Parts: sequence; structure tokens; C-alpha cells
Amino acid sequence: MANIQRYGGLLDDFFGDFDKGFWVKPYAMPGEPALKMKVDVKETDKAYTVHADIPGVVKDDIQVDVNGDQVSIRAEVKREKEKKDGEKLLHSERYYGMVSRSFTLPTDVDAQGAIANYKDGVLELTLPKKAGAQTRRLAIH
Repeated sequence: MANIQRYGGLLDDFFGDFDKGFWVKPYAMPGEPALKMKVDVKETDKAYTVHADIPGVVKDDIQVDVNGDQVSIRAEVKREKEKKDGEKLLHSERYYGMVSRSFTLPTDVDAQGAIANYKDGVLELTLPKKAGAQTRRLAIH
């Protein structure tokens, strides 16, 4: 006698795969921030160049402070509050909140000559080298 097996068809396969893990929230290590800013720092004889990945942030929500050889970058990812009538959120993996990075460079930076540009989710800082310390908040272009 032949073994008879039930086959639910295409919809059972689709919803079976769809249901696996869909309602599970992403796991984060305790004490580890949900948002991370990845930074590259390059050096030439005259300046440092910093590239920071900050996707999903409006340039007005980014702050850069330069104080001597210390550089601080802060950004806030804001939750969109637009809701359509009758709409409810079922699942979200997007993070919202504040993210920041601070680091010390080998030499002081000329804060007056520093330039900050933000395009396509990447913040680019050009930080000329200088002896002496002064603080300046950079305007993002």
C-alpha cells in the first residue's frame, strides 16, 4: 500500500516560511547600543578626513564638536509619527534614538578650518591639523 502524505499547497508553504521568526524581535547583546555609527579616519600631512555612516538621519539632527584633538559626533534618528487612519504597526526592526562617537586624534585640529558635509547617509569631515586647542561646532552642508 502506498504512503499517503498531506500536501497543503503553495499557500501553506508561503505562510509557513513567513511565520518563522517574523514576530521575533532582533536580539541585541545587553549593554550594546541598538544604533551604531561606523567611522573611518584617514590622515594626510595637512589634515584628517573622517567618514561616518549615519543613514536615515536629517543633517539638522547631526552635531559635530571639535575641541583640540577631540572630535565628537552625535546624531538622532527620529521615529516617523505619520499614521494613516486605521493603520497599526505590526512589526518594526528600525531603531530610533541617539547615537554618538567620540575619539582623540594624534594632533590638534584647526577648528576654524574644519569642514563638514553630509550626503547620502555619510558624514564627511575635513579636519586640518594645527597646534593649539579651541572648540567649534560645525555647520553641516
